[in-house]
Parts: sequence; C-alpha cells; structure tokens
Amino acid sequence: MDLLHEYIGWLGAFFFAICAIPQVVKTYETKQTGDLSFMFLLLWFLGEIFTFFYIIIDDIHIGITHFPLYTNYVFNIVLVIYLLYAKIYYKNQKLDENSNNDFNNFL
Repeated sequence: MDLLHEYIGWLGAFFFAICAIPQVVKTYETKQTGDLSFMFLLLWFLGEIFTFFYIIIDDIHIGITHFPLYTNYVFNIVLVIYLLYAKIYYKNQKLDENSNNDFNNFL
C-alpha cells in the first residue's frame, strides 16, 4: 500500500507540475500576456511559496519528506516566476512601442 500511495503522490504532483506548461509555451511563443491577470499570477505565486514552506517546515517537525510535493511546488514556482516576468516585461515592451501607460490593462 505504501508504494501505491507513493505512486499516486508522484502522479498527482506530475500533473499539477505540468499543468502550467501549455500557458508558459504559449506565452513564450506569442510574447502576449494580455489575457493573463497579474493579480492571478501574483496570488498563485504567493500560494505556491507559502504552501511550499509550510510543507517543508511541517515535514521537518514530523521527520518525513514529501518529494512529490517538493518537486511540484519548485517546478510551479519556476513557471509562475517566468509568467510574472513575461507579464511585466512584455507589457513594458508593448508600452514602449505604443507609448501608452494604461495601468488598467496591466491588471
């Protein structure tokens, strides 16, 4: 049962980890971030960070490790950092081209 439990954990972590890849690829290829909400990305990032640290601290206290969760959170943190960077960079690039500083389009 422990092995099945571990496989289920890795499978879930794998699917959660890769769920953002299509958006990252699309953003990278199109350099378009207008449909991405900055607040969504920021809240996603904060949720990943705080939950990741919660799991690590809890695991230290209990004396176990949840490698599937660590993998998932680290991978998602990297992906969301890229999307936040792209949201800011591509928006600023567009603003430079159009000389339009509309803050509402940023959110």
